[in-house]
Amino acid sequence: MSEEQQAQPQLALERIYTKDISFEVPGTHVFTKAWEPELNINLSSSAEKIDPTHYEVSLKVVVQANNAGETAFIVDVTQAGIFLIDGVEEDRLPYILGAYCPNILFPFLREAANDLVTKGSFPQLLLTPINFDAEFEANLQRAQTQAVDGQA
Repeated sequence: MSEEQQAQPQLALERIYTKDISFEVPGTHVFTKAWEPELNINLSSSAEKIDPTHYEVSLKVVVQANNAGETAFIVDVTQAGIFLIDGVEEDRLPYILGAYCPNILFPFLREAANDLVTKGSFPQLLLTPINFDAEFEANLQRAQTQAVDGQA
């Protein structure tokens, strides 16, 4: 194998899996009321280096649906993937782990959360697609602004 072949960056999803999952309906009286939910949605991601060329990236959503002032359901799903990342420039790694990989995981997370909610006999929960690229850039700009403000 030549040096040029060895230097080629590699990026591949090797495994995708549901890392953690739960669904809770605190009380059955929710089924006797008109369905006018208020949703509280929290989404987060994390990445952990497994070995020199593999990372586990996790995308987590927690949705709490309140109806008539009471909790109707809570769904909590963590979707994870093991990614082979090798030969990638170090400055590109945060983007890959913080935007590219979550973009791949999101449809699986969305499907898992929706399945749990519908199996709980509630209407579909179709999470709105997220532009992780834009979110990554916004977070980067916020961090830069905070660093500048901290120096002032």
